[in-house]
Amino acid sequence: MTNQEVLIAGAGPVGLSAAIALASAGIRVRVFEAEKELLVDPRATTFHPPTLDMLDAYGVGDVMVQKGVICPHWQIRWHPSGERAVFDVTVLANDTGHPYRLQCDQTVLSQALLDRVIRMPEVTVEFGAPVKSVSQYASGASLTFERDGRDETVKGAWVIGADGAHSAVRKSLDLAFEGSIYPETNLIVTVKFPFEDHLEGLSGVNYCWRDGGNFSLLKVEDTWRVAIYPLADKTIEEQLTPESIEAALQHIVPQPRPYPVLARRAYRAHQRMVSKYRVGRIFLAGDAAHLTSPTGGMGLNGGVHDAINLAEKLIAVIRKDEPESLLDRYERQRRPVVAEAIIAQSDANRRRMRELDPEKRRASLKNLQEICADRDKLYKHMLNTSMISGLRQAAAVL
Repeated sequence: MTNQEVLIAGAGPVGLSAAIALASAGIRVRVFEAEKELLVDPRATTFHPPTLDMLDAYGVGDVMVQKGVICPHWQIRWHPSGERAVFDVTVLANDTGHPYRLQCDQTVLSQALLDRVIRMPEVTVEFGAPVKSVSQYASGASLTFERDGRDETVKGAWVIGADGAHSAVRKSLDLAFEGSIYPETNLIVTVKFPFEDHLEGLSGVNYCWRDGGNFSLLKVEDTWRVAIYPLADKTIEEQLTPESIEAALQHIVPQPRPYPVLARRAYRAHQRMVSKYRVGRIFLAGDAAHLTSPTGGMGLNGGVHDAINLAEKLIAVIRKDEPESLLDRYERQRRPVVAEAIIAQSDANRRRMRELDPEKRRASLKNLQEICADRDKLYKHMLNTSMISGLRQAAAVL
């Protein structure tokens, strides 16, 4: 019998999404993860409606909704005046089973997927097994990983590289990862403080302008995640001090006592895309294939969309319902949409919020308020920002 096993590098949300989709169709899968256990990674928190629709098919959507914060609207806000444009996601009620954004740590998704796949006989997940390289031949592909200090090589039919921004699969294929890194270093601070009791009309997701800068407030369970964007007149080291963090939080809502900061981390954002999504029997998905600004919360969602799109095509080919040429459609469908509907849109979101000119901000806010006040314009806007338009665009590509 021909070995039709799919080898997946990376046990994050993208790799495990591909694994559960393939295994649900009876396809054997082996997943290799560098970490010794599931990585607790709080980076992404926003899940868009179509992503939740996809996860419903594998019994994971309900788990996310139970543990997350449902946000039927989000906003762009001027601080401290409170002037805002509020985007009503419920206008999408006829287009999705989840007409809202869901705020939830991405680790919740990874754990929910892992809990299911480890009970599926088709799936083997190997932790502490960093992938070193991949190769392929006429009828299959191989993956070399490290275990207990020694390299081991396994063979399968196909390989999916879902091993993140520093993907060993992508490097093994010697593919260009073109793009750039944004100049600023951003700081994410998690605090347990009721911002909603102090800022009138707050949504679960808020992108805020303030004099000389901007910040974001995102609700996750019983905490708020505050994205503090850097000031031009201070070094990153200065802004990372507890005193600077406290000052930034006090600027949002002045308090007589210090804020209860639960966690803090700094990160640099990129916009990059791999030159090819498919090289023969080897594919790339998620951060291994593309990176984008986090403004708008599209990066992880796009990775899950990659995984489900690719899995559906592999299933059809492995079952011999379709010829192998169907797999070329994966790149034709996903790469342009990522470029136009994810990377470009996320970059535009970032540029709008990083704008410092008050008049340009005012004009932008007025335009957004006009969109929110016109149901037809709002509906079209929400199809785009909720990633539904991009998926429809991709589905139309043959």
